[in-house]
Amino acid sequence: MIPWIAASLLSALFLGLYDLSTKHAVRANAVLPVLFFANVCSTLVWLALLSLDHSVTGGLPTALHVDDLNWIQHLQLLLKSAIVACSWMCSYFALKNLPLSLAAPIRATGPMWTLFGALIVLGERPTWLEMIGVGITLVSFLGLSLAGAREGIHFHKNQWIAWLLGGTLLGAVSGLYDKFLLGYSGFTASTVQCWFSIYLALLFLPLAVGWKLRWWPRNEFHWRWSIVGISLALLVADFLYFDALRNPEALVSLVSSLRRGSTLVAFAGSLWLFKEANGRQKIIPVAGIVIGIVLTVLG
Repeated sequence: MIPWIAASLLSALFLGLYDLSTKHAVRANAVLPVLFFANVCSTLVWLALLSLDHSVTGGLPTALHVDDLNWIQHLQLLLKSAIVACSWMCSYFALKNLPLSLAAPIRATGPMWTLFGALIVLGERPTWLEMIGVGITLVSFLGLSLAGAREGIHFHKNQWIAWLLGGTLLGAVSGLYDKFLLGYSGFTASTVQCWFSIYLALLFLPLAVGWKLRWWPRNEFHWRWSIVGISLALLVADFLYFDALRNPEALVSLVSSLRRGSTLVAFAGSLWLFKEANGRQKIIPVAGIVIGIVLTVLG
């Protein structure tokens, strides 16, 4: 098992690559097919691993082994997939219509909601230094978001900000549920990730069919290889994330906060790849993010 802090930071790197791939895939593109095909790619990877696990002598390494589940456990993972499906729909539609350099830090406020939930529901008690680190990180995210207002996007008027906040809140709920599944119910990371991916593809299938049959007004879909990038980056990011949560010493609020380091990757990529504006005004908040993450690790 990778040390949970190292796993969380590596997960942040791949989560940043996931954000960049997502932004590239949904720009001027239909969102629902992007969601469906990205999850089909993930499902195909896990179906191949399942097949190998049953056919190879001795099976796959423990880290990739998928346990047999009863119907109640399948329902628990279906619920996980349903929460994430709703969160992603909100977030993907918002990301299509907002600059990534603004959307990424707003999504990064998730640890604040996860922290509140962890304190109230799970009884977690971070140290004061960890709390200061989390606080500095979240304040820096707020400063970064305010800098984005100079681009003419006003939080109280823009509907996509509301969509993004809704997706962020649902993501925080998912984070708390992950801790329950991996820390208390005894699921392995590979088992959760495998069935979570399969159920997500099944949940998005009727929406993709509805899009194809034009049950509602919709945009055209263009295949982009960044859709595969979404799948691969998220597979690695989530595996590392789930592995971190399996450690009994890991605090869900801090794992979630460390994963917000993905904002650094997404921020740099948005300026370099997508030529987004107001980069200089956002440098100070980005430095604050780094300081907050360092304090959280030292705590």
